[in-house]
Amino acid sequence: MTSKILSSADRVEILLRHLGLERVHVAACMSGDWGDLVTKSGDRLCSLTVVAPHLNKGVPDRLHAFTSPSLVITGDQGAPAKRARDLVGRFGRGELVELRNYSSPAWADTIADRTADVTNAISDFLVRVEREGALPTAVTANGEGEIAGVRYRIHGQGPAVVLMPLSLAPSQWEPLVPRLTNYYGVIVLGGAHLGIISLLEERARSGYGELVAQVLDRTEVALGERVLEVGCGSGAVARALANRLGGANPIIATDINPYILSEARALARDKGLSEAIKFEQANAEALPYPDAQFDLAVCTTVLEEGDADRMLAELTRVTRPVGRIAVLTRAIDLGWWANLPVPGELKSKINALGPSTGAGVGDHGCADASLYARLTKVGLTPSMLGPQFAIYRDGERLADVLDRLIGALSESDARLCREAVQQAKMNGTLFVAEPFHCAIVRKSTSETKD
Repeated sequence: MTSKILSSADRVEILLRHLGLERVHVAACMSGDWGDLVTKSGDRLCSLTVVAPHLNKGVPDRLHAFTSPSLVITGDQGAPAKRARDLVGRFGRGELVELRNYSSPAWADTIADRTADVTNAISDFLVRVEREGALPTAVTANGEGEIAGVRYRIHGQGPAVVLMPLSLAPSQWEPLVPRLTNYYGVIVLGGAHLGIISLLEERARSGYGELVAQVLDRTEVALGERVLEVGCGSGAVARALANRLGGANPIIATDINPYILSEARALARDKGLSEAIKFEQANAEALPYPDAQFDLAVCTTVLEEGDADRMLAELTRVTRPVGRIAVLTRAIDLGWWANLPVPGELKSKINALGPSTGAGVGDHGCADASLYARLTKVGLTPSMLGPQFAIYRDGERLADVLDRLIGALSESDARLCREAVQQAKMNGTLFVAEPFHCAIVRKSTSETKD
């Protein structure tokens, strides 16, 4: 097999063989990581723990056939709790732990926020599993390295516990690692093929990346202009800008998440763009830059996760007079479009499901048409406003989106949809369109007042 066709489960399997680990405990978050692993290598797993589940590839089929014990840890509030409760019921031997008075969307720092609760839940669970005789292979040496595109760090010695990346959690597993190493050999995984980095990179290669490129075209960025990206994630947009501009523009890419920034730096280094992009940790609600520093500020799918008005005020503050700001958010107020040959009622149901399959929206976030009024409220002048669609026609992104949509349906509706997917593939008409609210605005020459 070549690296291009390796799934996440294939990569982890190669890593486990390299380390000589026949049996392991696994803790994860994103279904794109643990779903394939359970399906392809379930016999290696003594147990599976899912913390703040992010179902980026939907709910894997036939979880009831996975016979090892499973633990799902979630906050007890909102849509994330509902999804987690549904998930635990799909496992053959599932347990649920709810963290009281807590919400766990994709960007929640669950381990840092509830370190003791999560540590106790996982430790008690693993002890019970091992009392039943499910004993992992022992880790006997520390170290770090990279195998099959997966980076790993080994801490401590003892029964093997593999920690796959969490979603957007800034601290990832770090607050938990020292506690687990008192008894376990802990193997922390990372890299571009796992977790949120894999999702962001695949999204950038899809119709979403094409949409962002079209929006950036409208900014008319000129050679030499200073560019700021706020909430850069894996750095895909910053890398695209660097390639587009040939290194002629100073580009600063910021994110609040140190884990994601470290992965973004590694990807830029791998692409030979370390000198073209400066990655800096920054809070989008309080940017660490003086007023009027940048000619172009870019912010894509970030306003959903914090105080959108504060972020927009900061973007406005750091942009120079007559500078431009490009913003893109998800559109939970608009239906999707899945081009499937199914009855009209089912088609409407599928399209209406789209907004609920994403990562959610914070209490003060923005993922609807209020974006446009918010922009004008801070004194910005629109040059382009309106919803646009990202079209997914093939590749992993299309498969992931279909998995999420179909996974939310009843068994009978899901069966009809899978048959329709195969029919649409055969006649070449399969696509899914996801809506986003998009804007390019200009800062006026007069100072904006709050």
